[in-house]
Amino acid sequence: MVSMQQIDFQPTAENGVLSEKNAIHIHVVGIVQGVGFRPFVYKLAMRNSLLGWVRNSSSGVDIVLEGSQTNLDRFIQQLISEKPALATIDQVTKQTVTPKGFNTFEIIPSQEISGAFQPISPDVSICPDCLSELFDPLDLRFRYPFINCTNCGPRFTIIKAIPYDRPNTTMGKFKMCGDCEAQYRDPADRRFHAQPVACPKCGPQVWLEAVRAQSQSSPHGDIAIIETQRLLREGGIVAIKGLGGFHLACDAMNRKSVEELRRRKLRVDKPFALMMPDLVTIEKHCFVNQAERTLLESRERPIVILKRLPGSDIAAAVAPNQDTLGVMLPYTPLHYLLFHSCADTIGDTQTSSNNDIKPVSSPPVLVMTSGNLSEEPIATDNEEARERLASLADAFLMHDRPIHTRTDDSVGRIIQIPKLTDQPPLSQQLLRRSRGFAPSPIRLPWKSRPILATGAELKNTFCLVRDQYAFLSHHIGDLENYETLTAFENGIRHFEQIFLIHPEIIAYDKHPDYLATRYALDRAQSEG
Repeated sequence: MVSMQQIDFQPTAENGVLSEKNAIHIHVVGIVQGVGFRPFVYKLAMRNSLLGWVRNSSSGVDIVLEGSQTNLDRFIQQLISEKPALATIDQVTKQTVTPKGFNTFEIIPSQEISGAFQPISPDVSICPDCLSELFDPLDLRFRYPFINCTNCGPRFTIIKAIPYDRPNTTMGKFKMCGDCEAQYRDPADRRFHAQPVACPKCGPQVWLEAVRAQSQSSPHGDIAIIETQRLLREGGIVAIKGLGGFHLACDAMNRKSVEELRRRKLRVDKPFALMMPDLVTIEKHCFVNQAERTLLESRERPIVILKRLPGSDIAAAVAPNQDTLGVMLPYTPLHYLLFHSCADTIGDTQTSSNNDIKPVSSPPVLVMTSGNLSEEPIATDNEEARERLASLADAFLMHDRPIHTRTDDSVGRIIQIPKLTDQPPLSQQLLRRSRGFAPSPIRLPWKSRPILATGAELKNTFCLVRDQYAFLSHHIGDLENYETLTAFENGIRHFEQIFLIHPEIIAYDKHPDYLATRYALDRAQSEG
């Protein structure tokens, strides 16, 4: 968190004897877009009887305020101490300006600044408020698989450009209905300026289609989810489109299903990730300490490596010859719906009229492994999935919200620190930093020239550096084939575009046959 000492006061020539109504221009740098920062500023200005405006720009958030000096000072203190949970404030600068005589405080259109950049938020798991609404029959978004608000939902995976506004995301093609737009424009609403806001009337939809079938004849909505649950119960393998790509799912306690998935995926013995609906279920299969609970329930929702309980009936083929399991909790509304029986909320009457489909629930433990053939990048596009995953899945649970950037699930664990160090006895270790974490930057204690580090051959990530920010990429994977190399190159282009970085230095591994090394050397030569 920024301390008040980091606020730079830059007086102007207009300083001197200030009028009764003072005015300041504040510029905020950090992860301050897509995290509810402008609505927060709006409410804070209202609370402190301040007039003016707030807007996003390519370099952060700008705020112009007019009011009494006491209220202005209080606003700055509260801006830092009460910032939204998802926001990161790296720097605040303040400049005295001439009062303009504003009559209101408002959010004004974003401003693009040539050459400017700013960090952007990673994707965030569904928040408690949206989860409550998801299962509320009286709510507008009851059982809607894409419910979100300012505090949760897709970010990095849907952003195409900055500033972070709806037209610059893959949600741009979905025109908000009257209800959604009213909430979007209501300063008192939790969805005030939430860019991915949508509902069943105007937003993305989900459907189930058999392999090599056309989506037009496929069940949609709740019926698609019920049919997916039935397929999983019966031992089927379903490719499920998620936040950053497709998962391949099956019943983790069905030995034949798990072994068949392993055979189709050409994955000899590498463990499969699991998803379980809640901590109670996890504790039936794994030892879980408090630090592991905290990591499992964090807003990043990574896969957490846990010690397996001896009596667990999860199929041995999930993690051959291992005494650990990689487990995560649901992190999207669709995941929660998959684990939830429709009978609990919509009853039998709504489904019995639809081809006599009866509500079921999915198995209590699902394999949720990346939707790809071994060593290929995960599929993200619907047509791509139909082509690449047809031999791996029995059916597809699709949706029509495009994924702009593929992101695998993050993986972490809690490790014991030797008592000889001054570190806490239990410490979090990230083994794969991807969904939920990327592209949050690492702040450097110095300013750097623009650098691209292309990374290693195995478990590749790349890094782009500009000024005091090191933007470590999402997990790319093993650079052993053309598809992964293409994902690597596309990822670099996207990071360079959204963070406006053109590297002056390229760092690479000295092994001459690494694809990342060849990319670095070829690019250095072509760009001089």
